[in-house]
Amino acid sequence: MAKVKIQGHASGTGILTVTAPNTSSDRTITLPDATGTLLNSDGDGSSLTGANANRPNANPIVYNGDMLIAQRSTSEAGKTGSDYYTSDRWHIRISSGGTWTITQSTDVPTAEGFTSSLKLDNTATSTDAAMRVGIRQYWEGQDLQYLKKGTANAETITVAFWVKATKTGTHICELSDSNSRHCAISYTVSSTNTWEHKVVNFPADTSGVIDNDNSNELMIMFFVAAGTDYTSGSLATTWATSSDANRAVGQVNGADSTSNDFLITGIQLEVGTYTSATLPPFQHESYGASLTRCQRYYQHIVEGNQKMVGIATWANTTQVNMLLELSPTMRTKPSVDYTTGTDYWTISGSSGSDGSYDNVIQNSWSTGRNQHLWSNTGTANGTAGYANYWFSDNASAKLALSAEF
Repeated sequence: MAKVKIQGHASGTGILTVTAPNTSSDRTITLPDATGTLLNSDGDGSSLTGANANRPNANPIVYNGDMLIAQRSTSEAGKTGSDYYTSDRWHIRISSGGTWTITQSTDVPTAEGFTSSLKLDNTATSTDAAMRVGIRQYWEGQDLQYLKKGTANAETITVAFWVKATKTGTHICELSDSNSRHCAISYTVSSTNTWEHKVVNFPADTSGVIDNDNSNELMIMFFVAAGTDYTSGSLATTWATSSDANRAVGQVNGADSTSNDFLITGIQLEVGTYTSATLPPFQHESYGASLTRCQRYYQHIVEGNQKMVGIATWANTTQVNMLLELSPTMRTKPSVDYTTGTDYWTISGSSGSDGSYDNVIQNSWSTGRNQHLWSNTGTANGTAGYANYWFSDNASAKLALSAEF
C-alpha cells in the first residue's frame, strides 16, 4: 500500500504521513508556501495550485458567477432600462444604449464545467454621450472585511472570468466602493464570438474603509458600451475618487450594431495577485447551495395558475390575512414583486368561506427579514377565525420578494 507524505514548506518542520490505498507509489506533497502554492515533490517537476489557500470561507464572494440560478426568467426581450432580468444577482445597466435581449444562455466555454452564461444581445442601436451598458453585482460590506480595504494592510484583488463578445478590442472591468472611489482595468477581447479566459488585477486600496454591515459597499461592473461621458478622461487604473470621465476609457462600443452579443460566465474574485497560471480554480457550487445564497436577495414564491402560496386566516368577516415565513433570512426587509388583476389571486376553502376572492394581495408590508404579511383591502366575505387556502388563479400570476440593493 502506497503512502502520501504531507510536509510543511521549507520554513516549516514536521511530516505527516497518511496511507493512500488507491495509489501504487509513495507521493509527497508540500503544504502551501506564502503564495498559496502546493509544491509537488515526487519528481515530475509539476506544481499543484492551492485552490482555497487564500480564500476566507467556503463560499465564493461572487454570487452566481456561473449564471446557474435564474429565478426571475431565462429570457427577457426589448429591454432599454436597468434592472435584474435573468441570472440572479446580476444587475443589467442600460442607459441610452439601445434595446437588448437578456438571456440565461447555454452557450458556454467547452469542457470547463459550466452550463450557463449571461448573454446580452443588441436588438436596436441608440448611442449618445451618456450611454452606459454593462453587467454589475453589488456586495455587502460585512462579507468584504477580509479585503482590509482602507487600511495599511489592504489586499490586492484578482477578478477572472470567461467572456465571448462580437466586438473585439478593449473592454473595461471596474470596481467601485461606497466611498465614491473606483479603479478600472482594461482587458482585450482578441477573437470575435470566441470564448476567452481573462484575468485582471486590481491594486490594493489603503483609503476608503468599507462599513461592516449589510449595505452596498463594493460593486463590480463589466462594461459592454460607454459614451464619451465615461471615456473622455484617463482610465483610473489605480484607486481614486470616482470620476465618470475616467471609468471606461478605451471601451469599444458594443451597442453600435444589432449583430453585437456579449456573453460572460465563470466570474470569480480572489484575494491576492494571480496570473492565469496561478489562479485558483473556479468554485463550482451545487444548485441548491447557490440558490440559497441568492435567495437572501430575491425569493421567487409562485408563478402561474393554481399554485399554492400558503394559509390565509380571517381576522373578521371582511379582512383576510396571509403570512409567509421566509427562508433563508433576507438581506433587509423585502419589497413585494407581484402581478395583480381579476382572478389572479384567490382565497378559498371547504368551510368558513363563501367562495373565492380576487385581488387579495392589495395591502402588503414586511414585518421583518424573515416574514411578510398581506391582507385584502377590497370587499370580502368570510368567517372570522377560519383558515383557508391562498393560491394563484391565473397563468400570469407571479409573486416574489426582493431585498436587492
